[in-house]
Amino acid sequence: MDVFYRTFLPAAAEAGVPLPAVSRHLPIVRRCVDADDTTVLVNRCAGDVLLVLTRRRLVVTRESRFLRRLRLLLNADLRHLSNVTWTPDLRHGAVELAADAVDGVRERFTLRIPGPERQGHVADLLERVFRSRTGAPATAGTHAEQRAMDRMPRFSPATV
Repeated sequence: MDVFYRTFLPAAAEAGVPLPAVSRHLPIVRRCVDADDTTVLVNRCAGDVLLVLTRRRLVVTRESRFLRRLRLLLNADLRHLSNVTWTPDLRHGAVELAADAVDGVRERFTLRIPGPERQGHVADLLERVFRSRTGAPATAGTHAEQRAMDRMPRFSPATV
């Protein structure tokens, strides 16, 4: 069993991805990822999409609703992604991940992540992976909600 398999299955279980979905997507993901690559994150996204992030690649597959056909949406080396941002959305239980691919198209994925603790964990994983690529902060959108709240005017009760 290679490094990818040893790290992929625990990451999928941690994210709560059902085993039948994992086994359907695995053949496509396996063709895109090297055997010695470590899986960092596996997560379901909005629209029957599975996102797999390794130390070197981002692979995204989509499953059609009725015929359950699989399609590869994105297979990119992390070095070829630019302007990578992620924004936790505590109200909707999601993290939005966005990046510019090599062809210049802005790709956006909404990772469904219940619970603020898990959202923080996923944001930390994303920061670790993308920050290690550049050596500098990779995103301006990590704490976008907090910055937006800081810019909002503060109202205090009127004193009479």
